[in-house]
Amino acid sequence: MSDIVSPEVRSRMMSGIRGKNTKPELLVRKQLHSLGYRYILHDARKPGKPDLVFPKYHAVIFVNGCFWHGHDCHFFRWPETRREFWRTKIESNRRNDVVNFASLKNDGWRIATVWECALKGRKRLFLDYVINEICVFLHSDKEKVEIKGRL
Repeated sequence: MSDIVSPEVRSRMMSGIRGKNTKPELLVRKQLHSLGYRYILHDARKPGKPDLVFPKYHAVIFVNGCFWHGHDCHFFRWPETRREFWRTKIESNRRNDVVNFASLKNDGWRIATVWECALKGRKRLFLDYVINEICVFLHSDKEKVEIKGRL
């Protein structure tokens, strides 16, 4: 299937997407803050600049976009145009995730990943459920948690 917009328009649209302060991230942040959790945003001192860092719980949270990290869900589909560029970009993001997670783990940090598909789309979870899973993780000793949309 060909793109419905010109390459120039598509390029402008894609370059406008930012990695910080996304709608899914803001949803999670606001809910956790309202429950009394305090965190550091986008800490550049940590590998991968986690979206939320909870020093008190020695835990970090990444709120990942399904497209940008090649998540196996209904939001991700390999683009039809510039295939090699996108394959290189997304595979690089995946490799960076693995390296950053290993480094965080070696430094004693616990990691939660909240996928975009858990917070929006036809297979999303209830927001209260997602927030509860995060709270349970923060108070547990689990090293890693992944929250994604329904199958």
